[in-house]
Amino acid sequence: MLTKYRPFNEFDQLAKSLALFDEPFSRIFGEGANAKPWTPPVDIHETDHELVLKADVPDVKPEDIEVNFENGTLTLKGKREFEKKEEGKGYHRIERNYGTFVRAFSLPETIDPEKLTAGYKDGVLTITIGKKEVAKPRTVKVNVSAVA
Repeated sequence: MLTKYRPFNEFDQLAKSLALFDEPFSRIFGEGANAKPWTPPVDIHETDHELVLKADVPDVKPEDIEVNFENGTLTLKGKREFEKKEEGKGYHRIERNYGTFVRAFSLPETIDPEKLTAGYKDGVLTITIGKKEVAKPRTVKVNVSAVA
């Protein structure tokens, strides 16, 4: 039986083991809890008159959310702060990510940035962008006449 020699395989396994050991402690003792960048999920749907984006950003304060539109790109930025520990209470598990997030979306030229609105309710950021008049679907009735 032949085994491929991998001289750094043991080091790779050691690094993975140390990362698994280090992560829980960095969550508790590091910057806040889990200060890695996180990505809120976003749903995008389109109607005849607008484009709607909904982002799940629970526990993010509205003043900590920034929405920018520039050069056809919509950018969402924000941060979720780690709740401070109260005396006498300890965490058994921390799975939610904290810290900053950034999402960027390229939008079609058919949208009108002047018709951009944003709202926040129940942990959901809703961004609505109206379409330009040219982009809205039109129905034209065709009259058919008999040819003699």
